[in-house]
Amino acid sequence: MSQSSEAEEVVIDARGLVCPHPVIALAQAANRAEPGSRLVLLADDPVATTDVPAWCRMREAQLLEVDRRPDHWRFVVSTTRPEGR
Repeated sequence: MSQSSEAEEVVIDARGLVCPHPVIALAQAANRAEPGSRLVLLADDPVATTDVPAWCRMREAQLLEVDRRPDHWRFVVSTTRPEGR
């Protein structure tokens, strides 16, 4: 029996929320997600561009991607580091 290597993807739409709420929403989603899940945070608060990387360092999560869109940022975070966790 083979197991799927595809990670669960969870989208957190935090557009319209200001600091610290986008990171709180990310943390809540991470607590509910399976290990190895990909969390996609959508946020339009510019402070998220510093808060999300700092949260990832503190939580040992991996920031995979930051994409600037016309009206928001899209952050892709892995709930675990790939180094064997």
